[in-house]
Amino acid sequence: MHNNKYTFIYAAIITVIAAVLLALAAEGLRPMQEVNIRLEKKANILSAARVDVSDKSKLEELYDANVIELVVDKKGNVLEGERAFDLEMKDELAKGDDMRLPLYLYETDEGRKVYILPLRGMGLWGPIWGFISLEDDFNTVYGANFDHQGETPGLGAEISTSEFSDQFVGKQIFGDERESVQLKVVKYGTEPNRPSEHRVDGISGGTITTVGTSDMIKNNIMLYQNYFESVKQGDEDGADEIEEEIEQAEEEAVEM
Repeated sequence: MHNNKYTFIYAAIITVIAAVLLALAAEGLRPMQEVNIRLEKKANILSAARVDVSDKSKLEELYDANVIELVVDKKGNVLEGERAFDLEMKDELAKGDDMRLPLYLYETDEGRKVYILPLRGMGLWGPIWGFISLEDDFNTVYGANFDHQGETPGLGAEISTSEFSDQFVGKQIFGDERESVQLKVVKYGTEPNRPSEHRVDGISGGTITTVGTSDMIKNNIMLYQNYFESVKQGDEDGADEIEEEIEQAEEEAVEM
């Protein structure tokens, strides 16, 4: 029989070999994982604009041909030389007044402009996130999708279902004064006096996730309010910039 020293050495060697193999496998798979993460993000952006992303083989082409990326600051200025896709909302939210805000412009086949905003917040057990798209009145919700890290299956995790996100279509973000976000996710049966265009039914049994989703929408959308106003007023860094981006994207698409 082998003594304890032999057993210990044998177990240590096996552990080291297994750790090395796992590290090599993880490193080898990392490029593929990064590609999949980027594809998933592009799919979520397009899904928020109610685009069918079921054909994964055409996802890159669909995104590149139809999505224009912009980066703006809290004052509403368009920042040159920045790529929205490379920015993570969770990182930018921690920068205060220096945050850069990613923004995606999708133009439908009918020529309608849809503005897609990333969202980031907190649920019950961890972060929640998503994208919401607005029509060019910067008030009417065109589409939305949400996801989470660890919400409870059957409860808070329901924010990732189409049954929940589809409720947002056609809802109104602001009231008449446009000074604050009026759209709110509420527990079913509560706030009966809130107008239907400003309410979305929350998740049964997921009160904290419901509140977190509502706060996420309010807090993130207000960051873009100065930009919305600049575009509505025809500001040089707003509407004119978008038209130039569209023309450039169209020219590049023709050249491809």
